[in-house]
Amino acid sequence: MLEYICHPRYIYVTRIMALIFALLLSAQVFAEQRPNIILIIADDLNWDDIGAYGNPGVKTPNLDKLAKGGMRFDNAFLTASSCSPSRASMITGRYPHNTDAEQLHWPLPAEQITVSEKLREAGYWTAAAGKWHLGEAIKERFNEVRESEYAIDEPSGSAQWVPLLEERPKDQPFFMWFASWDSHRPFYQGEYPVKHTQSDVRLPPYYPATELYLNDFAAYYDEIARLDESVGKVVQTLEKQGVADNTLIVFVADNGRPFARDKTTLYDSGVKTPFIAYWPSGIPKGTASKSIISAIDLAPTFLTLAEADIPQSFEGKSIDGLFQEPNEAFREYAISERNWHDFEDHGRSVRTEKYRYIRNNYFDLPATPSADTVYHKTWWELTRLFEQGALTQQQARPFLTPRPKDELYDLKNDPFELTNLATDIKYQGVLQRHRQILDSWITSTKDFIPSFRTLDDFDRTTGAYAPHRNRPRPSKMEMYHASGQY
Repeated sequence: MLEYICHPRYIYVTRIMALIFALLLSAQVFAEQRPNIILIIADDLNWDDIGAYGNPGVKTPNLDKLAKGGMRFDNAFLTASSCSPSRASMITGRYPHNTDAEQLHWPLPAEQITVSEKLREAGYWTAAAGKWHLGEAIKERFNEVRESEYAIDEPSGSAQWVPLLEERPKDQPFFMWFASWDSHRPFYQGEYPVKHTQSDVRLPPYYPATELYLNDFAAYYDEIARLDESVGKVVQTLEKQGVADNTLIVFVADNGRPFARDKTTLYDSGVKTPFIAYWPSGIPKGTASKSIISAIDLAPTFLTLAEADIPQSFEGKSIDGLFQEPNEAFREYAISERNWHDFEDHGRSVRTEKYRYIRNNYFDLPATPSADTVYHKTWWELTRLFEQGALTQQQARPFLTPRPKDELYDLKNDPFELTNLATDIKYQGVLQRHRQILDSWITSTKDFIPSFRTLDDFDRTTGAYAPHRNRPRPSKMEMYHASGQY
């Protein structure tokens, strides 16, 4: 027996087996080191309407705790000012016009590569729950999708977040796409953990301080509080499972609050997003980043952390370096798009550290907000006050035609973007520099103005359905390809 054990062949085989075991063990350890990833997307939430971003009135203890325990990004921007194009951009790492889903309710085409499928290929278990809004073609890119329809029995969209965490395979890293309906209109469904009052409301100066507006903002704050409670339940579940330390949670919104002058606009109130990254083992506590980042940076960041290959189609870049060096130079500017959303419009915006430049390509049309705003009584009150001449110039902006073709704002001195500097002689150099940035981006990303305009789905004054409205909307191919122009 001793002679057999000492045989060179036996020793060789034993060493090979030991090496294989070590490699397998190493691979297992490596897999365990890769972080779990959860992306939580709020619906129609302004960047500064949570406590962590300086709003003292809205009650968001769980989000505030995430920010204190992780990193708050103060200059994070979305690529689109409306919901489904913004989400399509996040999941593909591409600008909206390159996803071919840049208009509201255009489904993401099957040929688009998504971060979920690349993570799945890298060994992650992937799941989505809540609001979907991306079309049917890419549901198969997840191991499981639990779509929530907006209804009385499930107004928040978060009912399946915790069940998915509880039912997930325990031997794989995971990626979760958690999309809320909060704080989308209407605001009155369901019970809220916190009830806000008029005294809690911090009303921007471009809204009239009427009883109706104050009450509606308070109801909007209630929606945010319910979302905050859902986030808290996710964190509690991760802690109970013992995986919180190695789970990256990123919290963002898809666009600004559902009021005129916010959602669907290209101002900060439309495309600047709260962005909180929480990862106890990977991000220092209580840090903040002033670096400019874009929503297209999410997908490459997740793949970098997962040690997965980044597709050439992705137009963003990983922000993982900012987790350790939060204020290093990253982007000079962020670009955002405005495309068809219930009403026809087309615009582009450049956001640099100090300035925002907006180019309104359809400047002959008013800046009508989304339909969920237009068929609400706050819009009707705003319309009434406009007809009475009781609004300031800034409050009346959604009604004015023609709009300026160019808008330029100094964000340091004018954070609410009230004073357009595009015609000010002192700012012509700044204006030209931002024009050049946008022109270069248009060329490099092969952006375009559609060869013809499409019809509105609703009446711009009342919000009533247009007689031609139907669903699903025609595809990009149907609407534009026939013209032979892009």
